[in-house]
Amino acid sequence: MNRFLVASLLLLLFACGKKESVVITPENLTEVLTQYGKENPENEVIIETKMGTIKLRLYDDTPLHRANFVKLIKEGYYDDADFYRIAYEFMIQGGDLKKKLNYVIPAEFNPRHFHKKGALSMARVTENNPRKESSAAEFFIVHGTRYTDEDIDIEARNLGINILPEQREAYRTAGGYMTLDGEYTVFGEVTEGLDVVDKIANEKVYNTDHPLHKIPFTIRVVESK
Repeated sequence: MNRFLVASLLLLLFACGKKESVVITPENLTEVLTQYGKENPENEVIIETKMGTIKLRLYDDTPLHRANFVKLIKEGYYDDADFYRIAYEFMIQGGDLKKKLNYVIPAEFNPRHFHKKGALSMARVTENNPRKESSAAEFFIVHGTRYTDEDIDIEARNLGINILPEQREAYRTAGGYMTLDGEYTVFGEVTEGLDVVDKIANEKVYNTDHPLHKIPFTIRVVESK
């Protein structure tokens, strides 16, 4: 058997064995992401930047957001992404604005998941979005600021929310951004690299919140053992 024929057979076998990506639409979203989540149970993600490494843990009880994020990472959606929006004591936002996806993710709110410092949350359109559905791909990590007990009580009254003891402790000691609670879906958190979030949040910006120097990142899923 000549080399050309062997190479052709190998390519054919590879093509047959490679599973094609399913395109998500508003109609099939829940079904596709639910199945994808079962087949891809990973919940650890690593982001590499010129300023250091950020490690994330994705929550299993926000299954659609977790599955969607893992799917996009594995399929290379974020290959040319960067942290394109920075707001000190608020958040750092990442993604690739050149790419558009034709779907949104249903909100998966959970009072145990709130916008403490290091929370991983999904951005969304605020206008004409009564269900508070998330962007398909634009995410942010909370930088935030510390609150006093009085600040927390005032914010809770203004927002009409009840504060759990662990929320109060986190907002007092680590900080966060309470106004986002119940508005955006938190689906993970930083487990290592809060100092890197600090460095990025402290970068110089122009035109309000765009970094003066581009901050690209690479992102990968830690495969389950």
